[in-house]
Amino acid sequence: MTSRAEVAAIIDHTLLKPEATPADVEALVTEAKELGVLAICVSPSMLPVTDPGELVVATVVGFPSGQVKPEIKAAEAAQAVSDGADEVDMVINIGQAIAGDFDALEADIRGVVDASGSALVKVIIESAALSDDQIVEASRRAEAAGAGFVKTSTGFHPAGGASAHAVSLMRETVGDRLGVKASGGIRTVDAAEEMIAAGASRLGLSGSKVILDGLTD
Repeated sequence: MTSRAEVAAIIDHTLLKPEATPADVEALVTEAKELGVLAICVSPSMLPVTDPGELVVATVVGFPSGQVKPEIKAAEAAQAVSDGADEVDMVINIGQAIAGDFDALEADIRGVVDASGSALVKVIIESAALSDDQIVEASRRAEAAGAGFVKTSTGFHPAGGASAHAVSLMRETVGDRLGVKASGGIRTVDAAEEMIAAGASRLGLSGSKVILDGLTD
């Protein structure tokens, strides 16, 4: 079993519900500090975050559909970084991946990477909606475009969230050159450990406390 400290050190404590309020974000920050997690992830409208302390602040771009003009995604990323985001989790244009237009997909990612400056970019490929070949190629293109991570899911797609199979494919594709973030539907200790065993180096969780309470140091 992975230790509590090891898991806490790779958690993005996440609040992306559209009904979230500023008070909810304040509560998220407080809980994240109490739990000792690495980061919080909030909607861009919630930036800047008040008193994040040592927490890494992540936000989302083109979320959740990915069907946003590239120049809008880039502008959203630039604004988010200006507003204090340390990390930017962008959603690819999933239709481009399904249609096989990976050159456009790579250009879309590169635009966000360039606009994000020194901020880390994680590329959400919505793996449950893609075939294995599409997962692999999307991951390759994310690396080619200069991203720092590939990420499984938004958690909002009807096809589902993270799977150990997708995480394993992504890890095999990017090796140790990029991080792999598993996110979407990870609600138990067993699920978290399965993702880590498959190669996840970051976990996006909304129920972080439940999982961490099930672990010991």
